[in-house]
Amino acid sequence: MTETIHNLDDTDRRLLACLQENGRLTNQELAEAANTSPATCSRRLKALEQAGVIRRHTVLLDREKLGVSLCAIVQISLIRHGAVDVAAVEDAICAHPQVQECYAASGDADIIMRVVAHDIASYNRFLEDVLFPMEGVSQVRSNIVLRELKYEVALPV
Repeated sequence: MTETIHNLDDTDRRLLACLQENGRLTNQELAEAANTSPATCSRRLKALEQAGVIRRHTVLLDREKLGVSLCAIVQISLIRHGAVDVAAVEDAICAHPQVQECYAASGDADIIMRVVAHDIASYNRFLEDVLFPMEGVSQVRSNIVLRELKYEVALPV
């Protein structure tokens, strides 16, 4: 289980909000936007990274401009629910780059994930080559996304 950090102050929250909006800000720009000094900004960022609040720095790509136009929400039901069986399926699923998000869930599905592909044919190959023959999977249900209404990665801080 991940430890929750409760002692973030307003300056930390401003730094995090600014970084989520634009991760390419220089330390000077970030310090100005968060109303702090560059030295304080740098020290706080290092502390947030060491505490694991900032997991990594990355870039968001436009999947459609890269030709990855299909997105599906996939629900998987498992045959067995033993820890070893579940872990093996989870590890096998998460090893594929098409799987963008993957969650163990309660309810009708045991695993819910977001999968992307270039087109319906490549998604079908993913189903036939990866998910359908996977040991321990009893059912796969797909919902093809027609339109993206909201996609946000910034957390409310």
